[in-house]
Amino acid sequence: MAATFEDEISVKGVTRSFPVAGGELEVLKGVDLKIKPGTLVMLKGRSGSGKTTLLNIIGGLDLPTQGEVWFEGHPLSSLTDMERTMIRRTRIGFIFQAFALMPLLTAAENVELTLRLAGVKPKLWKERVEETLALVGLEKRMKHKPYELSGGEQQRVAIARALVHRPRLVLADEPTAELDSKRSLQMIQMFKSLIVREGVTLLMTTHDPALLEVADEIYEMVDGKVQKI
Repeated sequence: MAATFEDEISVKGVTRSFPVAGGELEVLKGVDLKIKPGTLVMLKGRSGSGKTTLLNIIGGLDLPTQGEVWFEGHPLSSLTDMERTMIRRTRIGFIFQAFALMPLLTAAENVELTLRLAGVKPKLWKERVEETLALVGLEKRMKHKPYELSGGEQQRVAIARALVHRPRLVLADEPTAELDSKRSLQMIQMFKSLIVREGVTLLMTTHDPALLEVADEIYEMVDGKVQKI
């Protein structure tokens, strides 16, 4: 099926300010960005440049002070909290720097939780969880809890959790930070394969220059704005 304008993620004039002692801290200063469906887009920039803030706004976790984000034809700021929550649960996958795994659940149960929240039929859970964990090389670690896994393995569980419900958009904040260079490149190739196979759109932040080479588009956060490289 051909992509339409509604499949495009569009960021229009987005600003985001936070109250600080004596005034406001303007982190985003009029960001404009269009992300084509089915692409791997990388966002670089120094720490504190606003990359994570922008990802949170695009994913509906936060709202802009001004401006708007359009996702699948919907202006996110105009939706109710519940509508944004349902979009996040069913249409968007998140990979955070802090893995945010449930400590008492196994790797498989952590991944399955996404399917529960997305309202996927229970009969599909086992096969999809096993398939996704195998995709990130953890088919032999499914029954292990987070404290029994290395940092890199925990990161791969977090990646599987973000992919298991087949989202249309994946937002990844430094998804390869805990992986070595070989595993990082393998993970990016896996992302590229998913983009082709399932039409996923992936926006990720990274500090790794080697990963930038495989991106479809690269942007840089500079002084609260986004510029294309």
